[in-house]
Amino acid sequence: MIDTVRLSLMIGPVVPVPAPEVVLDALSSVEVTTTDTGPTLFQLTFGLSHRSPLHTLFLLSGGGPVLFLRVIITVTVNGTPTVLVDGVITDHQVAPGADDGHSSLVITGEDLTALMNQQDFSGFPFPAMPAEARVAILLAKYAVLGVVPLIVPSVLIDVPIPTGNIPSQKGTDLAYIKALADRVGYVFYLDPGPAPGASVAYWGPRIKIGIPQPALNADMDAYTNVKGLTFRYDSQKNKIPTVFLYNELTKAVIPIPIPPITPLNPPLGLIPPPPSSLGDLRPVDDTLSKVPIPQAIMIGMAKAAQWADAVTGQGSLDVVRYGHVLKARRLVGVRGVGPAFDGLHYVTRVTHSIKPGSYTQEFGLSRNGLLSTIPAVIP
Repeated sequence: MIDTVRLSLMIGPVVPVPAPEVVLDALSSVEVTTTDTGPTLFQLTFGLSHRSPLHTLFLLSGGGPVLFLRVIITVTVNGTPTVLVDGVITDHQVAPGADDGHSSLVITGEDLTALMNQQDFSGFPFPAMPAEARVAILLAKYAVLGVVPLIVPSVLIDVPIPTGNIPSQKGTDLAYIKALADRVGYVFYLDPGPAPGASVAYWGPRIKIGIPQPALNADMDAYTNVKGLTFRYDSQKNKIPTVFLYNELTKAVIPIPIPPITPLNPPLGLIPPPPSSLGDLRPVDDTLSKVPIPQAIMIGMAKAAQWADAVTGQGSLDVVRYGHVLKARRLVGVRGVGPAFDGLHYVTRVTHSIKPGSYTQEFGLSRNGLLSTIPAVIP
């Protein structure tokens, strides 16, 4: 590995331990992909002989809610450790090599949400509990794995009266938690770290505010730290979600357009794209007109934030030259691509590719307008 980059691999059931030397010697590449909404995926590739003990170590374990191999991948760049993924192995694949004595073992997996999607607990009751309390109870099962809940209460505090309705779980823990998040326009994901063996289970709105990461510099001579950075502006993408509410007293349908700008989704671009059309939410959820008004508005706000991101970008960087690990679900500054796209962007996707002597990242960006809203980007 590069002098300024160190890779740490931990493997084991429930509480993983540092991988033995035979495993590290056989490791040829690591790939980890993180998106802003979905699970974090990883892939480990090993070069090994037919008599290697890795066949037994990996192929005879995993695949169930009780018997599984947990994997923690951590990188240290310039003395700062970053946990890339804390997950479990879900698939194994062996491919023959160029000669008869060697082959490659490819291990794939995803973060600990895979364990939340194993067992169907449909019918489990939650009497007199708001959605936040139900999420907290479900996540408490996974405290033994170091999962710490971070729950943001919604403005819709709906506590069903037990004499009238007792809500019950539908599907697996993961499916039910995500369904509760969709009801109020929230997202749910696991953020590994800050220490190995710990993960933050975030249930709340998609946040596009905070301290930006070190800037991505393009076409700036010696200060350039990215390559292949391109941007696209799609003026037809922006729509205004419209919630249609049915008033039982007047028997009238009331349309409520939802603006894309909210405190948690501030304008990252000075000139927002003009709305191309009104987006009707009824094809997305035909029961939306029957829910309380605050809940319908929150769902519309979440959709508005997605439809307003008309500016998208993608590129790659060398981590040694960048000097940091770029993270998804956070802001980052961009310089050197022109006044239309310079400024702050939201990182939607990051793919880490680690090989001996190489550590690169491919990333995706999004923004809801052209021109920067800040006078300068902090390097």
